[in-house]
Amino acid sequence: MTQRKPYPSDVSREQFEVIRPQLEGFRRDTRPRTYDLYDIFCGILYVKNTGCQWSALPHDYPPYHTVYTSFREWGAKPFSDQPSLWESLLQQLVESERESDGRKKKRPWLL
Repeated sequence: MTQRKPYPSDVSREQFEVIRPQLEGFRRDTRPRTYDLYDIFCGILYVKNTGCQWSALPHDYPPYHTVYTSFREWGAKPFSDQPSLWESLLQQLVESERESDGRKKKRPWLL
């Protein structure tokens, strides 16, 4: 895979490794992946941080329809009272960042 240029919205590879197991376990079919999960995840972050349209996603990310489809799948709530996978991943990234900075975990009711 070719290396794309970094964007300010990207998480580091080390941060991504914290959430990679959940993303790899979420996939339903067994076809080999065409695109790196890291690039798909960072593509979603780019759209969410910049507010651009999905079709305006820079071309060094995977195709926008691939990124958008992943966001739709990860953002679906299994039950109305449970967070989506996307919400859980973002929360896990925040908590791991707090721990790496030496701060205490937030209490769940303060999130």
